[in-house]
Amino acid sequence: MHSLTEPEGNLVREAEPAALRELDEDQLLELQTRVQRARTKYMKIYRRGASASVSEVGGRGKSFARNQRARDKAEVFETVLAQVSRQVSVVARQTATELRAERIAEARAARSAGPSSTGGATGPASVPSGRRAATKTTGGVKRDASSQAQGVRRQAARDAR
Repeated sequence: MHSLTEPEGNLVREAEPAALRELDEDQLLELQTRVQRARTKYMKIYRRGASASVSEVGGRGKSFARNQRARDKAEVFETVLAQVSRQVSVVARQTATELRAERIAEARAARSAGPSSTGGATGPASVPSGRRAATKTTGGVKRDASSQAQGVRRQAARDAR
Protein backbone atom coordinates (compact mmCIF):
# COMPACT_ATOMS: atom_id res chain seq x y z
CA MET A 1 0.00 0.00 0.00
CA HIS A 2 2.86 2.40 0.73
CA SER A 3 4.26 2.10 -2.77
CA LEU A 4 1.03 3.21 -4.45
CA THR A 5 0.90 6.60 -6.11
CA GLU A 6 -1.73 9.14 -5.07
CA PRO A 7 -4.23 8.25 -7.87
CA GLU A 8 -3.75 4.55 -7.18
CA GLY A 9 -4.29 5.11 -3.47
CA ASN A 10 -7.48 7.04 -4.25
CA LEU A 11 -8.68 4.15 -6.39
CA VAL A 12 -8.08 1.72 -3.54
CA ARG A 13 -9.88 4.02 -1.08
CA GLU A 14 -12.88 4.23 -3.45
CA ALA A 15 -13.16 0.45 -3.16
CA GLU A 16 -13.43 0.32 0.61
CA PRO A 17 -16.61 -1.48 1.73
CA ALA A 18 -18.24 1.63 3.21
CA ALA A 19 -17.64 3.60 0.01
CA LEU A 20 -18.85 0.73 -2.18
CA ARG A 21 -22.22 0.56 -0.41
CA GLU A 22 -22.98 4.14 -1.46
CA LEU A 23 -22.47 3.51 -5.18
CA ASP A 24 -25.16 2.45 -7.63
CA GLU A 25 -24.72 -0.26 -10.25
CA ASP A 26 -23.39 2.00 -13.02
CA GLN A 27 -20.86 3.64 -10.72
CA LEU A 28 -19.72 0.24 -9.48
CA LEU A 29 -19.24 -1.02 -13.03
CA GLU A 30 -17.19 2.07 -13.89
CA LEU A 31 -15.05 1.56 -10.77
CA GLN A 32 -14.64 -2.11 -11.63
CA THR A 33 -13.35 -1.16 -15.09
CA ARG A 34 -10.80 1.27 -13.63
CA VAL A 35 -9.58 -1.32 -11.12
CA GLN A 36 -9.31 -3.95 -13.86
CA ARG A 37 -7.19 -1.59 -15.94
CA ALA A 38 -4.86 -0.89 -13.02
CA ARG A 39 -4.53 -4.60 -12.25
CA THR A 40 -3.85 -5.42 -15.89
CA LYS A 41 -1.24 -2.66 -16.08
CA TYR A 42 0.76 -4.01 -13.16
CA MET A 43 0.36 -7.62 -14.24
CA LYS A 44 1.88 -6.65 -17.61
CA ILE A 45 4.69 -4.71 -15.94
CA TYR A 46 5.41 -7.65 -13.66
CA ARG A 47 5.41 -10.21 -16.46
CA ARG A 48 7.59 -8.10 -18.75
CA GLY A 49 10.07 -7.39 -15.98
CA ALA A 50 10.20 -11.01 -14.91
CA SER A 51 10.72 -12.30 -18.44
CA ALA A 52 13.44 -9.71 -19.10
CA SER A 53 15.34 -10.52 -15.92
CA VAL A 54 15.30 -14.28 -16.47
CA SER A 55 18.08 -14.06 -19.04
CA GLU A 56 20.14 -11.72 -16.82
CA VAL A 57 19.80 -13.72 -13.59
CA GLY A 58 19.70 -17.17 -15.10
CA GLY A 59 16.27 -18.51 -14.10
CA ARG A 60 12.70 -17.68 -13.21
CA GLY A 61 13.14 -18.56 -9.57
CA LYS A 62 16.10 -16.22 -9.19
CA SER A 63 14.32 -13.34 -10.93
CA PHE A 64 11.26 -13.64 -8.68
CA ALA A 65 12.55 -11.26 -6.00
CA ARG A 66 13.64 -8.56 -8.44
CA ASN A 67 10.14 -7.52 -9.47
CA GLN A 68 8.50 -7.38 -6.05
CA ARG A 69 6.94 -3.90 -6.29
CA ALA A 70 4.96 -4.56 -9.48
CA ARG A 71 3.87 -7.95 -8.15
CA ASP A 72 2.66 -6.38 -4.89
CA LYS A 73 0.72 -3.69 -6.74
CA ALA A 74 -0.90 -6.28 -8.98
CA GLU A 75 -1.89 -8.27 -5.91
CA VAL A 76 -3.39 -5.19 -4.22
CA PHE A 77 -5.48 -4.42 -7.28
CA GLU A 78 -6.51 -8.07 -7.58
CA THR A 79 -7.86 -7.93 -4.02
CA VAL A 80 -9.61 -4.62 -4.67
CA LEU A 81 -11.11 -6.02 -7.88
CA ALA A 82 -12.52 -8.97 -5.95
CA GLN A 83 -14.20 -6.61 -3.47
CA VAL A 84 -15.69 -4.44 -6.21
CA SER A 85 -16.85 -7.47 -8.21
CA ARG A 86 -18.55 -8.91 -5.14
CA GLN A 87 -20.41 -5.63 -4.56
CA VAL A 88 -21.39 -5.45 -8.26
CA SER A 89 -22.84 -8.93 -7.89
CA VAL A 90 -24.83 -7.95 -4.80
CA VAL A 91 -26.23 -4.79 -6.39
CA ALA A 92 -27.04 -6.57 -9.67
CA ARG A 93 -28.92 -9.27 -7.77
CA GLN A 94 -30.90 -6.63 -5.86
CA THR A 95 -31.73 -4.78 -9.08
CA ALA A 96 -32.86 -8.00 -10.75
CA THR A 97 -35.07 -8.85 -7.79
CA GLU A 98 -36.64 -5.38 -7.85
CA LEU A 99 -37.26 -5.55 -11.61
CA ARG A 100 -38.78 -9.00 -11.30
CA ALA A 101 -41.10 -7.80 -8.52
CA GLU A 102 -42.15 -4.81 -10.64
CA ARG A 103 -42.90 -7.01 -13.65
CA ILE A 104 -44.90 -9.45 -11.55
CA ALA A 105 -46.88 -6.59 -10.00
CA GLU A 106 -47.59 -5.13 -13.45
CA ALA A 107 -48.67 -8.51 -14.79
CA ARG A 108 -50.99 -9.09 -11.84
CA ALA A 109 -52.46 -5.62 -12.21
CA ALA A 110 -52.98 -6.15 -15.94
CA ARG A 111 -54.56 -9.57 -15.36
CA SER A 112 -56.93 -8.33 -12.67
CA ALA A 113 -57.89 -5.20 -14.62
CA GLY A 114 -57.85 -6.86 -18.09
CA PRO A 115 -61.23 -8.42 -19.04
CA SER A 116 -63.44 -6.46 -16.63
CA SER A 117 -62.14 -3.05 -17.69
CA THR A 118 -62.52 -3.62 -21.44
CA GLY A 119 -66.14 -4.72 -21.16
CA GLY A 120 -65.59 -7.89 -23.18
CA ALA A 121 -63.24 -10.80 -23.19
CA THR A 122 -60.32 -10.71 -25.59
CA GLY A 123 -57.48 -13.06 -26.38
CA PRO A 124 -57.51 -16.82 -25.76
CA ALA A 125 -60.52 -16.65 -23.45
CA SER A 126 -62.78 -15.40 -26.29
CA VAL A 127 -62.05 -18.43 -28.51
CA PRO A 128 -64.86 -21.00 -28.39
CA SER A 129 -64.09 -23.98 -26.20
CA GLY A 130 -62.02 -26.73 -27.76
CA ARG A 131 -60.59 -24.54 -30.53
CA ARG A 132 -57.52 -22.35 -30.56
CA ALA A 133 -57.15 -19.20 -32.58
CA ALA A 134 -54.85 -19.47 -35.59
CA THR A 135 -51.96 -17.28 -34.52
CA LYS A 136 -49.18 -18.72 -36.66
CA THR A 137 -49.37 -17.60 -40.26
CA THR A 138 -46.69 -17.01 -42.86
CA GLY A 139 -48.65 -15.22 -45.49
CA GLY A 140 -52.00 -16.85 -46.05
CA VAL A 141 -53.95 -20.07 -45.75
CA LYS A 142 -52.66 -21.47 -49.03
CA ARG A 143 -49.02 -20.92 -48.12
CA ASP A 144 -49.56 -22.39 -44.64
CA ALA A 145 -51.17 -25.49 -46.14
CA SER A 146 -48.27 -25.83 -48.58
CA SER A 147 -45.75 -25.56 -45.77
CA GLN A 148 -47.57 -28.21 -43.72
CA ALA A 149 -47.73 -30.53 -46.72
CA GLN A 150 -44.01 -30.10 -47.26
CA GLY A 151 -43.36 -31.08 -43.67
CA VAL A 152 -45.58 -34.14 -44.02
CA ARG A 153 -43.69 -35.20 -47.15
CA ARG A 154 -40.33 -34.80 -45.41
CA GLN A 155 -41.50 -36.85 -42.44
CA ALA A 156 -42.87 -39.57 -44.74
CA ALA A 157 -39.51 -39.74 -46.53
CA ARG A 158 -37.70 -40.12 -43.19
CA ASP A 159 -40.11 -42.79 -42.03
CA ALA A 160 -39.64 -44.75 -45.28
CA ARG A 161 -35.89 -45.07 -44.69
